[in-house]
Amino acid sequence: MAEIERTRTRERDAGEMTPYDVFIRSRAEFHERQNAGQVVVGLEDREYFNTKQGKLAYYLNAEKYKNTPLQDWRVFTHSLITHSGKHRHQGGLVIYVIEGVGWSVVDGERVDWEAGDLLLLPIKKGGVEHQHFNAKPGSECHWIAFSYMPFFDYNASEFTQTEVSPLYNK
Repeated sequence: MAEIERTRTRERDAGEMTPYDVFIRSRAEFHERQNAGQVVVGLEDREYFNTKQGKLAYYLNAEKYKNTPLQDWRVFTHSLITHSGKHRHQGGLVIYVIEGVGWSVVDGERVDWEAGDLLLLPIKKGGVEHQHFNAKPGSECHWIAFSYMPFFDYNASEFTQTEVSPLYNK
């Protein structure tokens, strides 16, 4: 009987991931989020943060929450105590007022609003400077904002904080 010689080959060492490997992994993560990601997000699932812009809670934010299917949207609520910070960025942001009454100053022009109103920040070269005010400090005032981040990115929108919220670092 002839001797049989067997040669065992080892699997290739994983080593450093190539850009192709990273792409394949990101597609697998995307499909997993689409199939099993969190679909309903309640405020009880999130926390408020005191930011330079004010008291915000993010429902959707790709940098903070990686388990939701919609990673291209930033959706947040703002609890407006007195007034927000002031900042400038490309418009196209949609704000729906949930509760309260107040006004926004958009590029120096006052715009009054109340619960049920929809604010549409204009799309302008150089961006739109804006700040929001609660007309009845001490009473509840909340709105929710929707921003489609690819639009934000495709317009090369800069983001500049020009005045900090009075709540920041309290």
